[in-house]
Amino acid sequence: MSEQEQSAKPTRAQTVHDLSEDTLGVGSVDLRTARDLLVRPRQVLESWMVLGPTGGGLYTRPLRLYLALNAILMLMLFLSGGSGHMITTLPPEMLDPLIETSGKSRDAFVADADSWMTLFMVPLLSTLYALATAPLLRWWDAENLGWRRGFRASFAFLNAWTLLMLPISWFLYGQGWPAVLASFAMWVMGVVTFMRMGRGRWYRTVGAGVAKGLTALISLYAISLVGGMAITAIGLAAGLWF
Repeated sequence: MSEQEQSAKPTRAQTVHDLSEDTLGVGSVDLRTARDLLVRPRQVLESWMVLGPTGGGLYTRPLRLYLALNAILMLMLFLSGGSGHMITTLPPEMLDPLIETSGKSRDAFVADADSWMTLFMVPLLSTLYALATAPLLRWWDAENLGWRRGFRASFAFLNAWTLLMLPISWFLYGQGWPAVLASFAMWVMGVVTFMRMGRGRWYRTVGAGVAKGLTALISLYAISLVGGMAITAIGLAAGLWF
């Protein structure tokens, strides 16, 4: 075999990367980024802040990873019944006249609403989450981040938090005590993620870290309520007109 043929032959690492990207939609760089966000989140944040959106070529871009993680969450949402529950739980006096006006059956109305809500959910909520946290992280950081790095820091935090939530995300879409316990665990994970990632950059003392972590989560919760209302409005409009 010639040297040219040998150089063209893919390495084992490249083969694993290609196989992962073809089957899962993510490559080895994405998997390394996810691993390091779980093991050493503060170092990943520093790489993204100092060396750019790819961490000097070591990591994937924060927004790309966040969209990939949301794709997993959307799959779990679909398997748990979709986002149609946001429509079916509305008061009958509000929902029934809209269904009657649309001329559709209840199932058809909810199915159309669910489709459009699913289409807009990730881009809308991702944007709102970034807008809610980026100003806070810029304010708390001793450096002059600028908006670009501020949004990068925001998605870094959202990625690390989402990775921790993935194992319990199925329960978050449910009801009853499992959903309540999962929601409580989600808040604890959010504060823990904030403190593990932001020590020395977003806060200096433990008390300040807990307070700022809770502030970030409350901000995200508030904007999620706004996003939920917007998504529901999109679903109702889609069920009525499409």
